[in-house]
Amino acid sequence: MLISFFQVLKRAGVPVSLKELLDLLLALKNHLAFASVDDFYYLSRSILVKDEKYYDRFDKAFGVYFRDLTSLDDIIEALIPEEWLRSQFTKELSEEEKAKIESLGGLEKLIEEFKKRLDEQKKQHHGGNKWIGTGGTSPYGHSGYHPEGIRIGGQSKNKRAVKVWEKREFKNLDDNVVLGTRNIKVALRRLRKFARTGAHEELDMDDTIRSTANNAGLLDLKMVPERHNAVKVLLFFDVGGSMDPYVKICEELFSAARSEFKHMEYFYFHNFIYESVWDNNIRRHTQRIPLLDILHKYSSDYKVIFIGDASMSPYEILQPGGSVEHWNEEAGQVWMKRLKDVYEKVIWINPVPPEHWRYTHSIDITNHLMEEKMYPLTVKGLEEGMRYLSK
Repeated sequence: MLISFFQVLKRAGVPVSLKELLDLLLALKNHLAFASVDDFYYLSRSILVKDEKYYDRFDKAFGVYFRDLTSLDDIIEALIPEEWLRSQFTKELSEEEKAKIESLGGLEKLIEEFKKRLDEQKKQHHGGNKWIGTGGTSPYGHSGYHPEGIRIGGQSKNKRAVKVWEKREFKNLDDNVVLGTRNIKVALRRLRKFARTGAHEELDMDDTIRSTANNAGLLDLKMVPERHNAVKVLLFFDVGGSMDPYVKICEELFSAARSEFKHMEYFYFHNFIYESVWDNNIRRHTQRIPLLDILHKYSSDYKVIFIGDASMSPYEILQPGGSVEHWNEEAGQVWMKRLKDVYEKVIWINPVPPEHWRYTHSIDITNHLMEEKMYPLTVKGLEEGMRYLSK
């Protein structure tokens, strides 16, 4: 049964291996998942999925595979051995409920009757005390009450279901889906340079285990200074005009970056980088910061990230006076070169889908100036960009 599940995961694009399958079988042998599809789901995901970005593929494959197991016998044989069920009932049911189950002939009779009614029933049913449906006092269905029932769909309300058989829904976490703050944080964690700083301490688990073992089992705690992400980042956000549709995702990116990077400075520009930027959009026309000041203030070990759609007239990049907001005496490409001369690692994150890049000349020009270090604003794109910056 698990061989088939393993093959379904492989076809869904989840990179699982035989070693992980054997680990899962060993875990089941040791009863780490006990009489519960939910428990099996969490156990199998923790063992078989090595990266959060594959959660979506795993969830879909899990849902499809177990939805296809239409026979209740399949589920019981696959995940819920009879001795597990009996042990679980002993723990969870009251003496009165046990007596009522036995009065119906026990679990075997309950399951047999369920399959019989499922075969006989031809339409939806609500209320009553016999058919599979919602409400009422039938032992089969959901949103009703029966002390020894089998819940079909819906959500547990009275917490009396013997077996949960319901549709599962999972949240997307794939590496090409639309981003959310949590996904962005996961991707940004690729860019980390840890350093031990300050007087605060944390437990050194490996050294503690080693020292305790050497000390004949007497606990010997070992502490080390807490590690911090020492990477330094400069963020430049394109705002206004064609970037308006991407305001929400840029806000989420900014929120995630602030929580991940302790040494981060951010500035704004419009369309392309010129001789000045700003850090407050309300006072963008009155309080601007010369780009040369930034190049002199922040050391060359900063990582630079531009976030923008790079969609504009090519003149705004290539020609003096090309800016649509002011007269720039030097072309934008000149200022980009100056910035890249100071900072070794510079990337551009583009919210425009990559398949559309070739239709906009300015995107191609910008990507060329970035030496092909332009990445899409997806989990996969962010991971690739962070991986380059961390080299």
